[in-house]
Amino acid sequence: MVVRAAVRGALSGRLSLTSRPSWRALPRAVRRPVVLVATGAVALTVTGAGVTAGTSPPQPSPFTVQAPPRQPSEELAPRERAQPEDPGARSERLTAAAVSRSQERTAPAPQLPVDDPDRLAEERRLAEEQRRAAEAEAARQAEEAARQAEVAAREAEHRARVAAAVADPRSVARALAAERGWGRQQFSCLDALWTKESGWEHTADNPTSSAYGIPQSLPGRKMASAGADWETNPITQITWGLGYIADAYGTPCGAWAHSERVDWY
Repeated sequence: MVVRAAVRGALSGRLSLTSRPSWRALPRAVRRPVVLVATGAVALTVTGAGVTAGTSPPQPSPFTVQAPPRQPSEELAPRERAQPEDPGARSERLTAAAVSRSQERTAPAPQLPVDDPDRLAEERRLAEEQRRAAEAEAARQAEEAARQAEVAAREAEHRARVAAAVADPRSVARALAAERGWGRQQFSCLDALWTKESGWEHTADNPTSSAYGIPQSLPGRKMASAGADWETNPITQITWGLGYIADAYGTPCGAWAHSERVDWY
């Protein structure tokens, strides 16, 4: 009897444990979902007529999101990109920076110029000499320019007179004869004489006697005593011819009378 009672009690207890309990009959705390954590969970063990509690190995939670494992290449990439500095280059860089700071600290302050009275006086003296020299040079250049202008004016006047004499040699001869005191009658004799000799052409050249020019100087180079331009300047030729007539015959009419007698003068 005792054995039967024990067996029935054990079976009754097992059935009560293995049978599905009513959800409503369970306490509210039991109805909450069980979350298994990684550190372990409490397990109920049914052994015969009793329930024992124990711990089970940690199980991964079905609600846990795990990050993917980090790859070794990702961990090494920053280290690979950061190249270590060469010890020698680092030493040179630090040394150059130290020297630069030392030079900045020890550099002497700029010295302001000091006005030396003697130096200032010498500079003023040199400046005055340069000013006077510049003024003298400017005056010399102005004087030279004026002289050249005067020479140019005389040359222009001379060319104009020569051109006028080439165009009208009789007018030049009349004026020069008047300067010697020879009037209209003497000029009339002179005009007849030189018309016969050269026709008043300043380039007239006698091929048989080498006589040349308006007065037919023989030879023509005798007229160089009146001017170096005797070959081209009628004024030079007339001046020489009047002088020759005065020395040889006294007057143009005396020279013309001699020419009429012997056909030359």
